[in-house]
Amino acid sequence: MLRRVLLASSGLVLLAFLIAHLIGVAIATIAPMRFEQYANALHHSWWLPLIEALLLCFAVVHAGLSLNKTLENWLNAGNHAKLRSRREDPLGSWSARLQPIGGLTLLLFLAIHLKQLRLPRPTPGLEVLRLSSSLHSPLILGLYCAACLALSLHIIQGGESAQRSLGLLTPQNASMIRLSARAVGVLLGLGFAGSAGWFALHG
Repeated sequence: MLRRVLLASSGLVLLAFLIAHLIGVAIATIAPMRFEQYANALHHSWWLPLIEALLLCFAVVHAGLSLNKTLENWLNAGNHAKLRSRREDPLGSWSARLQPIGGLTLLLFLAIHLKQLRLPRPTPGLEVLRLSSSLHSPLILGLYCAACLALSLHIIQGGESAQRSLGLLTPQNASMIRLSARAVGVLLGLGFAGSAGWFALHG
């Protein structure tokens, strides 16, 4: 039970970060200079290392528990039947089945993304240029788009699962939670993919 709560809670924290991150990325497409000022101020904030360390902890916990859950599902034939019974709709079923591939895609994207923008950080005022330059590579742009698709499917599957693990899913609100998770997943995926395309074209 504790493992399920940790998996759900860490996922929701990371989801909140992704929403905030997309807002920042959207600013970069509308007002690049203002974004650079915002990024420079953010990177000089005393509390940023603490937030980054906490996010890293949540990401490691979420990835580790997700991997453990995936391995258990593969080893436990009874869990496969339970998964199919809970995912009667095609989208939910495919989202669940593609979680292992999607997780690996997101980990690869995260490693490359951090290498581009955090190890080391770009010179102040050049963050948008650094990202745009990297997205001129069709391979990198393709990876970004694949990660956006994987993210959407992960949220579609994980949003409902998280509410179930936290005991918030009921027959009365199941449809609303399912639709909300899918809407958030699609919007985040399209938002990040659209931003990547904008940087690739306008950088």
